[in-house]
Amino acid sequence: MSDALLIGATGMVGGAVIAHAGVLSLTILVRRDKDDLPEEHALLVAPPERWADIIAVERPAVLISCLGTTIRQAGSQAAFRAVDHGLILSAAKGARMAGTRHMILVSAVGASANSRNFYLKTKGETEDGLRALGFERLDILRPGLLMGDRAGPKRLGEGIAMVAAPITDALLHGSLRRYRSIPSETVARAIVALAGMTQPGVRIHENDAMRRLAD
Repeated sequence: MSDALLIGATGMVGGAVIAHAGVLSLTILVRRDKDDLPEEHALLVAPPERWADIIAVERPAVLISCLGTTIRQAGSQAAFRAVDHGLILSAAKGARMAGTRHMILVSAVGASANSRNFYLKTKGETEDGLRALGFERLDILRPGLLMGDRAGPKRLGEGIAMVAAPITDALLHGSLRRYRSIPSETVARAIVALAGMTQPGVRIHENDAMRRLAD
């Protein structure tokens, strides 16, 4: 079994996990070849419909999902759900078939299956689906606005939010602190720390918790 298998490697958080993996041995599963991969990590390239079978063969000790898109980027709500719900659950089922006991998911602050917001509802339903699979340990990270350099096309709304983040964050206190922005590298370091933890249970990690793990 490899230490960890990562899906969602091309996003901000996934790329940061690769950069901050340290001694963690990663198998990185992507749909297209990735040229800038450090030599110490293994790369697998396959279409998403084959991911579950590949993960089952790889038998990772930990499955890490940093996979995620936006409705605008995906093109429709259905296409968004196919990635953020369908593909993640398919990968997770492949891992469980192989005996993987631990999964780490990057979700979103406010995720809830009862939300009226389609994006947050989908994220919440994905979390619930993973709980139902019965991983011995499930870590769910719920970041707010991710700060950092994103590859690919720029997102205007996200760029404006990043500029306003210092002011917005200063206004968020108490239970609202979880909505503060957070650097993608902080989330990645928290993921690497969690990958080495074995105590059973389902754990939710929001802004302050991720920062403590990263330190």
